[in-house]
Amino acid sequence: MARERKKGWGTRANEATTRLTSQVDDQTGEASRKAASLIVLAVRILRIPTAILLVLPIPFLIAMGFASSAIGGTAGVLCGLLTLVLTAILTAFGWQRRQIIRAADDPEALGTELGIMVNLSDRADDTRGVLEQLAGGGGVRLFSRLTGAWRGVTMPARWIDEVGDLTRARQFAPPRVGFTVTVTIATLWVVPLSVVGAILLLIGALARSV
Repeated sequence: MARERKKGWGTRANEATTRLTSQVDDQTGEASRKAASLIVLAVRILRIPTAILLVLPIPFLIAMGFASSAIGGTAGVLCGLLTLVLTAILTAFGWQRRQIIRAADDPEALGTELGIMVNLSDRADDTRGVLEQLAGGGGVRLFSRLTGAWRGVTMPARWIDEVGDLTRARQFAPPRVGFTVTVTIATLWVVPLSVVGAILLLIGALARSV
């Protein structure tokens, strides 16, 4: 029974996707395919730099944690809380990075969802224009370009229930794209803060032990 129900849900999802895909006009479909290709390329280019950004602060955060414990007292607690905040930011960045990589692992599926998303938006012409603007370039500025392009464009509260709210396309549309930019900027600050914090805390811990 459970297997049949699961199969039924999957069948309905596929039928919904097929139905909505057939409603996408040629211009939107072309813009979606081009945008998907550019997004996939940009994600591949950014994969190594973002991995470095993710790994770089880890040893310094570990050092901050040990030094905070060694210092103890109120100062140690406050430094420990700072370490937790920086670690939470880095964790959020790593989680979002993974979601984006998974969203871009199938260009055809991503292009299909982008086309459906345009069709379901409140302002289809403006939304299609967002994808067309991406043709000018991507790379490290992909998400800042997306944020600027989406400005002023509204989306319905739920894009499509049947296919899980377009799990691939939503990574590159509001509000998720804004979260990506915010958490990336915050992570760029985590690197110098963790380095300086680790050095200062280690010096404080050594001074306290003398």
